[in-house]
Amino acid sequence: MSDSKVPGPHRPRPGAGQILGELLLTAGVLVLLFVIYEAFWTNIVSGRLQDDVNAHLEQSWGNDSGAAGDEPVAPLPPALGEGFARVHLPARDTVYAVVEGTRNEDLRAGPGHYPETQMPGEAGNFALAGHRIGTGAVFQHLDRLASCDAVVVETEFQWMTYRLLPLEAASPERRAAAEACLSPEQTDRVSDGDYAHVLGRHITVPTDVEVVNPLPGAAWVEAAPGLESMLTLTTCHPLFSNTERMIVHAMLVETIPKSSGHGPAALQER
Repeated sequence: MSDSKVPGPHRPRPGAGQILGELLLTAGVLVLLFVIYEAFWTNIVSGRLQDDVNAHLEQSWGNDSGAAGDEPVAPLPPALGEGFARVHLPARDTVYAVVEGTRNEDLRAGPGHYPETQMPGEAGNFALAGHRIGTGAVFQHLDRLASCDAVVVETEFQWMTYRLLPLEAASPERRAAAEACLSPEQTDRVSDGDYAHVLGRHITVPTDVEVVNPLPGAAWVEAAPGLESMLTLTTCHPLFSNTERMIVHAMLVETIPKSSGHGPAALQER
């Protein structure tokens, strides 16, 4: 008998189309895993970090509401990564502890304060950065905020209510929108004065750093008493991309001391 082996069935070599299909399938799986990681797992991690920052705030603030009055009192400059305030978005029914810094490790814990900008309540610009997708997605819905919507900043001793500036650029419509929530003096500055160029929300490029200047959109000047107290929120745009930036600007309209025993009415707005 012959010792030769019976040949098995012939298996054709995979064609280019089959190889390409398998590569695309593998790439699709990898993309899906990345989306799950970005959109879900990073949110879980950031939620835990945010809880830690909030717990530290509760411990450090204690029960003493202090003796601050109706004039804004800026918190002391914190260390990088340290929590020092909360930002409330009543229209979105959300609240987040704010940390100092905009490094990756800072933004994993919540909205981060640009260290070179002013503190809450100071004349100038209190500017925050936050992620829009994944890593807590703290500023995911900034695009849904409208003119005069409230953003409330809570510090150890005070509540500070900021109102979104008009989204309109044309003067008649802009003045009408400003009159709905700003003082007469602020309305004049926003409709026809030195803040007439500052929109409540707009899209720009990542290199547009002037949006966080003391007077947003203008050349850098040292913060001075003549400037309004502004709040600026920055995030990526569009969703799932960082090619542009969405910017929200709001102006301080009310300060309430916590010693009064009640918070601002704006917290109840939906």
